[in-house]
Amino acid sequence: MKTPAARRIRPGRVRRGVLPLAAGLAAAVALASCTAGEVSPPQPSAAATTAPAADATTFTFGTAADPRTLDPALANDTESYRVSQQILEGLVGVDPLTSEPTPLLAEAWEEQDDGRTYEFTLREDVVFHDGRPFDAAAVCANFDRWYTLPATTRAGTSRLPFENVFKAFSDRPDVSLYEGCTPTSRYTVDLRLQGRITGLIPALAAPAFAMSSPAALQAGAADELGESRDGTPISRYGLAPVGTGPFRLVSWLPGAVDLDAFGGYWGERGEVRKVAFTTIPNPDSRARALTSGRIDGYDFVSVDSAVDLARNGLQFLQRDPYSVLYLGMNEAFPGVDDALFRQAVAHAVDKDALIEGRFLNGTKPARQFIPEKLGVSNDSVQNYGHDLDRAKELLEESGYDGRELPFYYPRNVSRAYLPSPEKAYAELSRQLTEAGFNIRPVPVEWSDGYVETVQASGDRAFHLLGWSGSYEDPDNFVGALFGNRTDEFGYDDPQLFSKINRARGLPDGEDRSEAYASISSQIAGRIPAVPLAFPISALAMSARVASYPVSPVMREVFNRIDLADAEPLPEPSE
Repeated sequence: MKTPAARRIRPGRVRRGVLPLAAGLAAAVALASCTAGEVSPPQPSAAATTAPAADATTFTFGTAADPRTLDPALANDTESYRVSQQILEGLVGVDPLTSEPTPLLAEAWEEQDDGRTYEFTLREDVVFHDGRPFDAAAVCANFDRWYTLPATTRAGTSRLPFENVFKAFSDRPDVSLYEGCTPTSRYTVDLRLQGRITGLIPALAAPAFAMSSPAALQAGAADELGESRDGTPISRYGLAPVGTGPFRLVSWLPGAVDLDAFGGYWGERGEVRKVAFTTIPNPDSRARALTSGRIDGYDFVSVDSAVDLARNGLQFLQRDPYSVLYLGMNEAFPGVDDALFRQAVAHAVDKDALIEGRFLNGTKPARQFIPEKLGVSNDSVQNYGHDLDRAKELLEESGYDGRELPFYYPRNVSRAYLPSPEKAYAELSRQLTEAGFNIRPVPVEWSDGYVETVQASGDRAFHLLGWSGSYEDPDNFVGALFGNRTDEFGYDDPQLFSKINRARGLPDGEDRSEAYASISSQIAGRIPAVPLAFPISALAMSARVASYPVSPVMREVFNRIDLADAEPLPEPSE
């Protein structure tokens, strides 16, 4: 099927998911389902309108952490993607209202050979920030680079999106679904697959599949991690990426990333000329920075911060829930490999009590790892339910000897699935201790490589983590988390891996939905982790932000922001 080019539509004053925070905490935390349509602007207090920015076209955003890298192919964290998607674009975009795939650098695509080949027709008016043309050769250079990433380059980062989607890299050609990329003209390209990937087009909208300038990749030795940023190995290219996006990188220093609008951008340039990202790890500190006018907006609003926001007449921008929080278990730790032990954990957890007062209203307990909006039934998924007596019985039957159980949790971070990790840990630890588990807390600073720590082998029984979807397909959740053996969970289930591999290639429809429902049921029976919640995540914005492109998959590019005190940049001449 041929997909037509997208129309350029300038965002108006309609704000999806915006709720003015009138006085009173109830209005601040009672976030119901996502709203759409005309919403009257809030009446801000004096504090809300105090803005230190000298330039009315600068947008300042408070982030929860520094980026790990600005090379999206090697990133797997929200804050890296938040910055990189301003600089780089992929073949496929995301509709801001529906999250459906839309044309971006590819004007159209056509599926051929029963899903084993895709022909992409590219835009002809695009240049990279270094002045090099974007064309079919550039597309294939990026795909071939992702496929041939050296093992040493991949070693420090788990769950790279290329592997999640295509199953393997060039060192395992018998497993990989990627076969090759061929330019068929200057602006058409064929992507060939070893097998069908039903969710390929939505997956290509993920930030990880953004196009880099091949010349910049080479000049920056993109696959050689010879630099370091906060202890994280990074290439010179990862410090200074070059894409086709509406903004180009000016500087990246500890705690701050600055961008400028790219004058040669092919698309809508919008009103924002400069973007300033400033890192503020604590959610309450981000709220104070917003109310004082230091920043224009921030993400991951906490329940506690909502009090200050309510008092200052600021805005919530609510996302549809598209992330899952889970309690991970490491079956390599003695005793955790016993199914009765894991069942005891599942019954010990009171999800409703965990959510109450720690997550924004509208957050729901999770029975499976696939969000509701993907339409996969959980009717067949076992619901263990909170049952303290049953948890104690199962724990005794498992032969648990009372040994200490190290429980890892992150500090000084906010994520869509976990706005206040310390508080979530405290409640889960209380619940497990009440059931008879001997918990030893192991706090780890997020910036010290928490994710890498809990996804590696080690002396760990439990850990707190989550997964934020980057495109709309159930494989983005169960495939990424449980599609093969990982050190994070230390479990091995070849039958489940095979079912996931088969399901990702099934055509959209009832059979595919039923296949993923069966997969969810099998995961629930094995319990490698306990799904806890589908959290509501929300941003907060000052009154000068007239509209913001809220996206469940966090595809939020700032040229689509409208500022109340700014005029649009002139469009480039044709």
